[in-house]
Amino acid sequence: MSKTPDNHQDAYKNLKLKAWYVNLSLFILLLCGFLLALCIGKYPVTVPEALQIIAGRLFGIQGDWPRMTENVIFGLRLPRILASICCGAALAISGATYQSTFKNPLVSPDLLGVSSGACIGAAIAILMSLPFAYIQLFAFCGGLLAVFLTISIPYLMRSDSNIMLVLSGIIVGGLMSSMLGFLKYIADPTTKLADITYWQMGSFSYVAIPSLLSVLPAMIISAVVLIALSWRLNILSMGENEAKTLGANVTALRNICIVSATLLTASAVCLSGTIGWVGLVIPHLARMLTGPDNRKLLPAACIMGGLFLLLVDTVTRTVGTAEVPISILTGVIGAPFYAWLLYRQRTKLK
Repeated sequence: MSKTPDNHQDAYKNLKLKAWYVNLSLFILLLCGFLLALCIGKYPVTVPEALQIIAGRLFGIQGDWPRMTENVIFGLRLPRILASICCGAALAISGATYQSTFKNPLVSPDLLGVSSGACIGAAIAILMSLPFAYIQLFAFCGGLLAVFLTISIPYLMRSDSNIMLVLSGIIVGGLMSSMLGFLKYIADPTTKLADITYWQMGSFSYVAIPSLLSVLPAMIISAVVLIALSWRLNILSMGENEAKTLGANVTALRNICIVSATLLTASAVCLSGTIGWVGLVIPHLARMLTGPDNRKLLPAACIMGGLFLLLVDTVTRTVGTAEVPISILTGVIGAPFYAWLLYRQRTKLK
């Protein structure tokens, strides 16, 4: 009698157990990275001291630690640590979702123009000399507006194909880039132009807890929706025709995934500015560890994205006298790493 079904069931259990161990290991690494980032910097703090201060704030315990140390942890480091983890997780989940939705490993979260639109919104707010909270709001709205324009083009042309949507994203992205160039051209080169350029490079220097809390609900809800639909993403990643054959509502499912991924990307960009490579590289690395199953891929990409951006942000604020923009370091790390991934998968790309 054939034991093929039992073998398949055992293989599935082994893959599920492997994914659980991978996610647990990544989560432990994330906790270690959190403590490391909390303690190192221009003002060093020991791990026991950091844990005592956090426990004291949570449970209302008064301790004899220096007030300066508490201000450094809660006023400077903790907001940007939490923001870097959330933004990294959001970009990684968004990238993995886009890659599965469009069945293309070269797709990144800014495919539909959300990053370009966010840059337009932020540039307008900077030119108007608005506070940082309004810069975040304008960036968030600009990103959503760009994606709305991208989705509207296939709708007006009465086409629901992925190729038309990708081409619309290229059109809107090019238009937004031109508009951004015009805004930079009319900006004051001594003040506004430098602010716009620095915002585009990405940084968590000005992130505060209130600004993080303002976008955290959108991040959490979008991430939960995508993880809950991860098994349907597996069907969508087979292709439009195959998904329709299996009875999936391709248009509705794709729209839900795009909206959720866009909210994640727009929330991340409005907090940190434009950060490249995270949404492109991290899903590939997570796929190498867990396989293509989105039920295992999305949680792993979420943790890996948060860990990666946390470590990058820690390096940018501790190396050198001046803080290095995040996008520079992500590019330096991401480009060679992506080339290595392509080399490993060269036989699959033929």
